[in-house]
Amino acid sequence: MIEKIQFMALMLRSDLIAKRDDRGATAVEYGLMVALIAAVIVGTVALIGTELQAAFQTVLDEL
Repeated sequence: MIEKIQFMALMLRSDLIAKRDDRGATAVEYGLMVALIAAVIVGTVALIGTELQAAFQTVLDEL
């Protein structure tokens, strides 16, 4: 009987420790998502920036 209680206590302890480790994994996942979003934003700004510069240059030439 005591062995079962000890086993259950060990399982509960390991489960609690495993749940604490999930927070670190979640932080890494959020970090990867932020990095991907930042890369997309940089790429979009680079593409649109070139086209926007050309549009302003056209307006400037017309003036």
